[in-house]
Amino acid sequence: MSVQAIFTQVSYLVAAALFILSLKWLSAVPTARRGVIAGEVGMVLAIIGTLLLPQIVSYKWIVVALLVGSAIGIPIAYLMPMTHVPQRTALSHSFGGLAVGLVGTAKYYLWHEHDPARLTTFIMAVLCFEVLLGFLTFTGSLMAFGKLQELIPTRPIVYRGQNFVNLSLLGIAVAIGVYLTINPAQIGLFPIFIALSLAFGVLLIMPIGGADMPTVIALLNSYAGISASAMGFVLENKLLIIAGALDGSSGFILSIIMCKAMNRSFTNVLFGAFGQVSPQALKAEERTVRSASPEEAADILLAASSVAIIPGYGMAVAQAQHKVRELFDLLTRRGIDVKFGIHPVAGRMPGHMNVLLAEADIPYDRLFEMEDINSELPHTDVALVIGANDVVNPAAKHDKGSPIFGMPIIEADRARTVMVIKRSMNPGFAGIENELYYMDKTLMLFGDAKAYLGELVKMIGQEK
Repeated sequence: MSVQAIFTQVSYLVAAALFILSLKWLSAVPTARRGVIAGEVGMVLAIIGTLLLPQIVSYKWIVVALLVGSAIGIPIAYLMPMTHVPQRTALSHSFGGLAVGLVGTAKYYLWHEHDPARLTTFIMAVLCFEVLLGFLTFTGSLMAFGKLQELIPTRPIVYRGQNFVNLSLLGIAVAIGVYLTINPAQIGLFPIFIALSLAFGVLLIMPIGGADMPTVIALLNSYAGISASAMGFVLENKLLIIAGALDGSSGFILSIIMCKAMNRSFTNVLFGAFGQVSPQALKAEERTVRSASPEEAADILLAASSVAIIPGYGMAVAQAQHKVRELFDLLTRRGIDVKFGIHPVAGRMPGHMNVLLAEADIPYDRLFEMEDINSELPHTDVALVIGANDVVNPAAKHDKGSPIFGMPIIEADRARTVMVIKRSMNPGFAGIENELYYMDKTLMLFGDAKAYLGELVKMIGQEK
């Protein structure tokens, strides 16, 4: 074995270990930074090891691909704000799915033309699986990006018989894949197989509303990983099999966690069209609420001994995380105990709120998961909800007719006083009104989160 081959095997082994450690460290906030670094080092080693493979006869197109990828990736990383991390993640999934689909397509046509014996039943089965998942991940992720970026409607796009059409399309694609596995020489069917895979990715995401984006992002991540693992079998690359399996399994586990956090099933997420505005939501304006000015809200915060801040997607939209940090600093300097309650599905992707608060340098030990903050809330003077809606709706605990019934929530209603920063009384992604807003202990602070928090910071900063 040559020195290059030995280095490749060693780099693959070390990279695989780093990928596993990365996932372990990313599961805890204090070690998350270490996990990111481990994953990055592992990927660099994997790339270097691959570039030393003896099968490579020319680096020309590899260099071109590296330059093109860098030209796309670097601006996205630098120019896209942290508030758009979900969109960037969806875009990354789409690129990964496209790469997998194109590699599978290229291998099929190349072997069909020059080495038909390579297209064994096993290889064709894995290759078809790879292409199907790769291309549906590509178009599905683009659809998710469009919804997250609000380039297309975030509400579910539905029509009569939609699930039947979607499943029929998938069934036809699978049937063609099975036929190609048995008869790989039927080259004319392959473009149809690709077209059906691309179409199914679009139709899969169309009926899914914005409230389910955390689960969808995790599920698309799982699809991308599984398709990459299948590509590893086609290319006979062990590291790709390992990395893809890790990505696919972790994404699937995360999807399950997200479904449990919303008390939903996979079928309900994928086919339930969750997020339609209910008739009850349209009556929300008929009920009265209590509101407060920035001066009144500042006085209430200054009189408190403990405050729980509960962020949601509204904070991300307003890019208010740095104002939240300023408010946190002012309150803690006055001896007020400030904690943050993070719901698993707050925002548009798992960990969205954690990422934004970390960007604003909120101390890790001040971030509490849902179960932990709920035990604190009955003893908390003020719960300050910033742009969160469905994840603090008490209806989830008792209203059996509510679409969110049974969903675990952050129980802000158990705090002594509740203040909610919100632009208007419009319903959240679930399309229902929030009972929390109409409680006697609740004060609505209407306005843009960043501007309103700026006013609070100004008022509190002026107090001696």
